[in-house]
Amino acid sequence: MVLDWYTEAWTSIAVIDGQLPWDAEVGVAITQGAVYDAVNGIVRSHQPYLAMPAARPRDSQDAAAATASFSVLATLLPRQRDRLQAKYDRTLSAIPAGRAKQGGIAAGKQAADTMLAARKGDGRDVVGPPFVGTQPGQWRPTPPSYTPSQGTAFGNIKPFLVPSAAKLRTAGPNALTSAAYAADFNEVKAYGGVTSTVRTQDQKEAAIFWHERPSVEYAMHHQIAQTRGLNAADAARMFAVAHLVGVDSLIGCFNDKYFWKTWRPVTAIHEAANDGNPATTADPDWKPLLGTPAHPDHPSGHSCVSAGYGKALEYFFHTDNITFSAYSKDSGTTRHFTSFSQKLDEVIGARIWGGIHTRTADVQGAKIGKDVATWSRDHYFRPL
Repeated sequence: MVLDWYTEAWTSIAVIDGQLPWDAEVGVAITQGAVYDAVNGIVRSHQPYLAMPAARPRDSQDAAAATASFSVLATLLPRQRDRLQAKYDRTLSAIPAGRAKQGGIAAGKQAADTMLAARKGDGRDVVGPPFVGTQPGQWRPTPPSYTPSQGTAFGNIKPFLVPSAAKLRTAGPNALTSAAYAADFNEVKAYGGVTSTVRTQDQKEAAIFWHERPSVEYAMHHQIAQTRGLNAADAARMFAVAHLVGVDSLIGCFNDKYFWKTWRPVTAIHEAANDGNPATTADPDWKPLLGTPAHPDHPSGHSCVSAGYGKALEYFFHTDNITFSAYSKDSGTTRHFTSFSQKLDEVIGARIWGGIHTRTADVQGAKIGKDVATWSRDHYFRPL
C-alpha cells in the first residue's frame, strides 16, 4: 500500500497536474511525511517527523498509509479529488472491516491533518518577481524560448528539516577572470554542445536519461524499496527520509541560485567576449545538447536533490553499495548503478554533457544535498 500510494503521489502531482520538478517535490514530501507519521504511529519504531498519531499496534498500516496519502493529495489537488476518492474507496474495500481498519484510517487522517497544518503559510504558493541580469556573469533568459526566470521565490519556502536555507550557502561560482572559470567554461563548451565531437555516445545517452530526472529518480526509489524487501513501516520511512531531504536540498539550492544569479553556459559561451577572461572564446552559434532550464546555473538543482537522495539513502541502509536501475523513455535506455555515489558522479557529468551546467555548479550543488542529508541523520528519524 505504501508503494502503491507513493506511485499515486508522483503520478497525481507531477504527471497529471504537471507541476515543475521543484514544486512537485514539495507535494511529494508533504505526502510522504504524513504517510511515515501515520504508519510509524502504529509500529512506533522511530521518532515521528511531526507527531505520533493516537494508534494501537494492531491498527491497519495499509489503511493508515492510504488515508494519509489520500487526505494530503485531495487537499493539495482539489481538481483531482473525485479520481483520488475513487481510488481510495477501492483501496479501503480491500481491507477487512473492523477496529483495526478504523484505527488505521484515524491514524492516517490525524497524520495528514498535522502535516497540512504545519505547512500552512509556508511560502510555497508565493510567486516571486522575475529576475533578468544585465552584467557579465548574471543570468538572463536563454534561447530558443527565452522563458522568464522560474522559481525565484522557491528558495524562501520554510524548510522541512534544516533551520534555514541560507545556512546552506555555497562558496559561489568562480570569478569570471579565474582559471577555474575558464576550465569549467571550456569543458562544457567542448562536451555539452549539440555538435560535440568529444562527447561519447554513452555520455550523450546519460545526459538525455538524466534530463528526465524526476521520473527516473522515483522509479529507482520504488525499485529499491521492493528489491530490499522493506516492510510498510520501513518503506514509509525510506520515502519520507528521501523526499524530506530532497525538498530541503531544492529549497537550499534555489535560495543559493538567486543569491548568486549566475548565467547559464549557453549565455556564457555566446557572450565570452565580455567576460574579461583571455582563456575563453565566444561562439555565438553554440547550442547545448539539452534545453536549458529557466533559472540560474549555480548551483545545479539536479545535483542538489540527487546528492540529497543518495546520501539520505546511504544513511538509511548504512551502505553506499546498493544496486538499482531505471528506464528512461526519453533516451530509450536503462541505466544500472551499483552505488549511490556512482549515480551522483554520473548526474554531475550528465549536466555538463548536456550543456546546461558547469562542473562547479554541479559539485557545489551536491554539497548542499549531502549537508541536508547529514542534518537529517543527526536530528530526525532516530530509532526509539
